[in-house]
This record gives sequence, C-alpha cells and structure tokens, in this order.
Amino acid sequence: MAEDEDRRLRELLAQRAFTRLGAAHDARGAIAPAKIAEVARVVAWQARLAGELHADCVRVVATSAVRGAANADALAAAIEAASGLPVEVLTGEQEARLSFAGAIGMLPDPPAGELAVVDVGGGSTELAVGTAAGGVSWSLSLPVGSSVLTESDLRHDPPSAGELARLRARIDAIFDAIDAPHPATAYAVGGSASSLRLLVGSDLGPQALARGLQALVGRPSDEVAQRLGLHGARVRLLPAGILLLDAAARALRAPLQMGSGGLREGVVLEEMRRRAAR
Repeated sequence: MAEDEDRRLRELLAQRAFTRLGAAHDARGAIAPAKIAEVARVVAWQARLAGELHADCVRVVATSAVRGAANADALAAAIEAASGLPVEVLTGEQEARLSFAGAIGMLPDPPAGELAVVDVGGGSTELAVGTAAGGVSWSLSLPVGSSVLTESDLRHDPPSAGELARLRARIDAIFDAIDAPHPATAYAVGGSASSLRLLVGSDLGPQALARGLQALVGRPSDEVAQRLGLHGARVRLLPAGILLLDAAARALRAPLQMGSGGLREGVVLEEMRRRAAR
C-alpha cells in the first residue's frame, strides 16, 4: 500500500505471506482445494486490511504460479468470492513490464542508456530491458523459478553438491539459448534478491552470489533462517534463486545490483498513472 508523493511512491504498508503456490501443483498441474482456500483467505485478509486503511483502489494480480495452473479459474473465483475483488492473471510479458516499471520507477535518479531488470519469482523468471524514459523494449518470461526448481531438483536440505551441479547445468542450458541485449546496468528484484541483501549486501556480482550460495548450503534452511531472521520457506528457495540470478547476469553480460522496487510497485505506479490521465 502506497501513496503518490510527487510522482514517486511513498510506502505506507507492506506485508508478505508465503503460500508456496509454485510448489502446490499436483501431477495434473492443478492447485489443491485446501491450497485454494488458504490463498483466498490470505487475499481476503489483506484486502480487508487495505480497506480499513482507506485505500482508494485495491488490485489483485496473479503471476506464473496461477497462470500455469490447470484450475486457475477456480482459484480466481475463490479469491473473488472471499474478497469481493476480481483477479488479474498477468501474462509473462505483463509481469516483465511491471517488474521493470517498479524497479526503474523506484530509482531516485535512473541512469541513462539501456537498463535491465531480472525478477526471479517462485514459478518463473522475467527479464526486461529498456530505458527509464521509453520503458521496455525487450522482455522474456521463463517458466523456471526458485520454487519450481527447488521442488524438482533440490530434494535435500541443505542441497547436495551433486544436486547443485546438476541444477546449475540445467539452468545454464536454458539461459545459453537466450539472445539477450547487453545493457549497461542490471537490477535484481523479487524475493530471492531481497532476501540476499542480508547475506551479501546490495552488490550481486558473481563473487557475492558465490559467497551467498556457500553460506546457504552448509546448514539446513531452518538454521540459516533463524540466524538471518528470514522465513524458513524463503531460505529453502534461495540456492535455486541464486543460480537463476547468476545465469541471468551472464546472459545479459551485466553484473546485478539490488533493485528497490519490483512487480508490486509497478502495479501501484501503473494505477497511479492511469488515474492521473483521467
């Protein structure tokens, strides 16, 4: 929840709930009824809180974990029934564009030239390249995210060296096939990037990412989470998230910096601009 402060966002409230939708699909690609009910309750509670704080507009957007579900309509219907709000299921292109808008829009003084934003989520990874003035000129959404890859490839906690090596090779093969632009500057956003701040700071260069990965794989995720003050589920996904960020940086040929905004900020900025144009 944020308000317009001279065409910039001033955050009033931010809350996160870890529902692990990306790992909740069954063999048919459907989300279980119990998980649908859980997510609907979470959205209804957050929507009610926004209403109590007198939000002028509340939007519910869904990303890849819902986009790829066989019963996405059932989840959207349950959320609308519980909260009274319709669900916008974003396309991969929309997700990349909004992440770029949120990341670049939150920079106090965006640099000139081409910029990139990498958003590693639980169910997908978005890359977007463009300029602060002109917006996105190239984008890509990949159906690989930290939650999906953790469930499929990192079965042990902490992951074994063999699991990490196999996952790195799988991710490298995906990104090696990408012909991406080569911007001067790249920003990382999303849950993996924000959690890494506690491990390595704002520099997400290759050496920093390697240090972060090493710090995560020596102990079970619950122990690391307790030490860092993070949610255990988030720490469990971080090794896969780091490998995705590293591969994206190499594909873009640009070291990553920590971004201060992302998809949610992009949604709010888009809504503010729509209202200003009326």
